[in-house]
Amino acid sequence: MTTIYIDGDACPVKTETINIAERHNLQVFLVSNSGMRTGNHPLVKNILVSDGADAADDWIADEICKGDIAITADIPLAARCLEKGAQVLGSDGRAFTPQNIGSALASRELNRHLRETGVMTGGNAQFSKGDRSRFMNQLDQMICKSA
Repeated sequence: MTTIYIDGDACPVKTETINIAERHNLQVFLVSNSGMRTGNHPLVKNILVSDGADAADDWIADEICKGDIAITADIPLAARCLEKGAQVLGSDGRAFTPQNIGSALASRELNRHLRETGVMTGGNAQFSKGDRSRFMNQLDQMICKSA
């Protein structure tokens, strides 16, 4: 059975993920450094990891299995999950795949370099209603594909 792993710190679609998982009766692990409030939902397990920079990523990468789904905007974590045969979805509804993860990693490195050299300033684009809608659609499709 598919399990969903949420890289919880700064994830804007936790509630949406839990709602969709509930419709499909799927277990969700919400992994974070700070602890999250989800009530006593029977399908959600809060995993509190140490404050280390990659502690949540490491926990998810160690636990996720083939056929599971990871929700993350962290491209290196997405690559690690894909290597284990999991599906990966960004909070903006963009699926990471074995076919596109290489270019996503390269773009990440290029953007990091441009920020460090001052060529590029500013942050990421605002999270929109369209992103939220695309995310929910994609997650539902991934779950149906896994079934």
